[in-house]
Amino acid sequence: MKFPGGMDINKMMKQAQKMQENMAKAMQEIRVDATAGGGIVTVTMSGTKELMSIKIEPDAVKEGDLEMLQDLIVAAVNEANRKADEALQQKLGGMLPPGMNLPGMF
Repeated sequence: MKFPGGMDINKMMKQAQKMQENMAKAMQEIRVDATAGGGIVTVTMSGTKELMSIKIEPDAVKEGDLEMLQDLIVAAVNEANRKADEALQQKLGGMLPPGMNLPGMF
C-alpha cells in the first residue's frame, strides 16, 4: 500500500520489524558487571536486565552481617541496572530515529 508521496507502508513496517529484531539481539548480547563493597559482591546483568550471576566473597558470609550483605547485593544490582541502561544508550542510540531517547524506554 502506497501513500501519497510514494511512501510504502509495507516497506516501512518491514524496516521497523528488522530494527526491532536488531535491537533485541543487541540487548541480549550486552553484559555488564557491577560490584559493591569493594568487590565483596559482584553481579552480571544482560541488556534485557536479566540478572545473570551473583558472586559473593566467602569472607562476607563468615562475618555474619546478613543485613550488610543484603545491602551490598541491592547496591550491586542497582549499579548493574544503571550500567545496562548506559550500555544500551551507547549501543542502541544510533539505531533510533532522531529525537528518540532510551532512558525509561526499557
